[in-house]
Amino acid sequence: MAPAEAADHLRALAAAAGSAPEELAADVVNAVAGHIAVSAPPKTAAHRRETRELRKVTSAVETEESAARGAHTLLEGGLRPLGAEALWLWRLTCTGCLELVAHAGVSALEAGQWRWIPPAAPPPVRDALSGGEVVWLPSGTGDGGALPGPSPRAARAVIPLRERGRNAGLALVVWPRATEFDARLRAALPRLVEVAGRLLGADADPAAAVPALDDLLDALVHPALTLRRADTGALTVEHVNRAAAEALSGAHRAGGRSVEAALPLLHTDLTAMARRAWHVSVPQRAARLPAEHAPGLPDPMLDVRVLPVDGERAVVLWHTAGDVRTALGRAVGRLQGMALFQDDLLSATTAWTEETYAVFGMARDAAPVPLLELAPLVHADDAAAFAGLLGDVVDRRKGASAVVRVIRRDGGPRHVRIAAEPLLSGGELTGVTGVYQDVSAEYHAEVALNATFDQLTAVRAQAVLRHRLVLRLQRAIVPQMPAAGTLHGLAAAARYRPAAAEYRVGGDWFDVLPLPGGRILMAVGDVAGHGIDAATGMVALRNALRGLAFTGHDPGRLMGWLNEVTLHVPGRPTATAVCALYDPADRVLRWANAGHLPPLLLRGGRARLVEAPYDVLLGAARGAAYRERTLRLEADDTLLLYTDGLVERRHDGLDRGLQALCRTAETLRATGVDDQVESLLARATGDTDDDTSVVAVRVG
Repeated sequence: MAPAEAADHLRALAAAAGSAPEELAADVVNAVAGHIAVSAPPKTAAHRRETRELRKVTSAVETEESAARGAHTLLEGGLRPLGAEALWLWRLTCTGCLELVAHAGVSALEAGQWRWIPPAAPPPVRDALSGGEVVWLPSGTGDGGALPGPSPRAARAVIPLRERGRNAGLALVVWPRATEFDARLRAALPRLVEVAGRLLGADADPAAAVPALDDLLDALVHPALTLRRADTGALTVEHVNRAAAEALSGAHRAGGRSVEAALPLLHTDLTAMARRAWHVSVPQRAARLPAEHAPGLPDPMLDVRVLPVDGERAVVLWHTAGDVRTALGRAVGRLQGMALFQDDLLSATTAWTEETYAVFGMARDAAPVPLLELAPLVHADDAAAFAGLLGDVVDRRKGASAVVRVIRRDGGPRHVRIAAEPLLSGGELTGVTGVYQDVSAEYHAEVALNATFDQLTAVRAQAVLRHRLVLRLQRAIVPQMPAAGTLHGLAAAARYRPAAAEYRVGGDWFDVLPLPGGRILMAVGDVAGHGIDAATGMVALRNALRGLAFTGHDPGRLMGWLNEVTLHVPGRPTATAVCALYDPADRVLRWANAGHLPPLLLRGGRARLVEAPYDVLLGAARGAAYRERTLRLEADDTLLLYTDGLVERRHDGLDRGLQALCRTAETLRATGVDDQVESLLARATGDTDDDTSVVAVRVG
């Protein structure tokens, strides 16, 4: 038959049956396949969404490695959204019995009771197998015989599983209580559970070796798992509870696998803890596994405990979030010199920790001393304080603390803090517990601090006096600008900005001085360092240059003499400087540079650095020569001399700071030089907290 004729025939049959062609086609294919192989295309968005979810769950179940994991995936992915809480899968054997293959959401004890269902099965089971239809029990089993579930009235659905048109087994879906099954659920459940028939050929889920232990772990809200040791010594993960599966991102798949395969990042530490627990028959603890944090790793196990159950099994318990009390206990244990004690007055016994013996300087095999008998070891001057502590604890039945000197049996006193709490039974004092802490180191440190307090006070007073002296010295040498009429047509302004930190008084200096013959001295410099030595060197160099300038020599010669002066200043400072002489007759500026930043010329709204060879710093070498450069200035030119505090930045090169200064200078308005200097300082880019000097000269 041609495809077109087949399509016409299908439409005719569908019309006669009163159904859609797509539904009839799906029924034909499913009848041939013996199971629900295809479904008719959904008509609505909701139907399409349900179909997608069905395919997703079906695909996930089919890819699982075992029937147990397939049942778990089917319950979590498909049945829980329908309100169900448990799933049972039995395989029909040749004897007519039903053998439990897999289960999910079921306790180990209950699973052990329903591993086999004989041919004389409860009526709902027989009805499902004989009729080939789902048996719906919305109000429970009633008088229809016992079936697994939380109560007789809990809703159940008994679903036959078929393979190639024959009964292959049975699925039982259980709800927590009576439930009305609406049409949507009755339509969706058989399609959803149908895939379980493909799990029946897998090996049956092995029965729990210790079902009560598995159920106990499943009842815990914190993560837990069971480790089992084989005869060869290899460890396997036997059981994982729900909280552990969530914490380990799907570790429910770990059941039955080796520790190395199931927990690859933790197996070494867990194996070591389990072997120690079996060896000493004592639970083992760890603050966290792995011991150290590393980016990119899964969340750690916190407050881990490994408890030996028997010679083959150990239980691993942990938290996913830190417990405050446990963390606090570990923190106290890390405090130096902390030692615990407990006196039982009823049995006349005393228990000390290992640290307590160390506090009292006693051997580990020595008899511990009860608190009430400690008085002979207490220094006589502290007897009253110790007696007051005992009175609070014994007579007034309240906690108390005191610091006393204890005379150790190995010689020498130790300062020990005692914190004690009474143990009461009703109104009777039954014991005393508390902590000894060796605070000798803290006591000696306190004595040393007290002994040096006066010295520190004196040093601080000297530092304050020294700082005040430096400030007064610096204020004294900041020169006054000459009157405008003495500069032969030049307008000059200068500013000094101290360092941001009080203790960083620097060595900046500047000068603008009219000389005989009409020339004008302009200079700026920076002595290396901070404090009184730098300020003293600054005064010496500025005053020396003033005197040398009156000789009438050019800047190069003046800078050479100033270098020799620097070599004889106490402390042998070094400094950078620019020394310039301006001749108003021809507007020529002549200058020399001793390793200082270049002057900046602002002409016609454009700024540029007046570069020149950088000669050696002042005070760096004897007999140094300094070259001169000349520059003819024009009317309205502005010349800037400055120190590095104006442009130097912590994380940028000096070149970038100089470029920023040029850009800032070009934005200055054509106002007076005083306003320009103020604006320049306000917008300066330097951030090294160094002091700053700026000199601006404009040609009239």
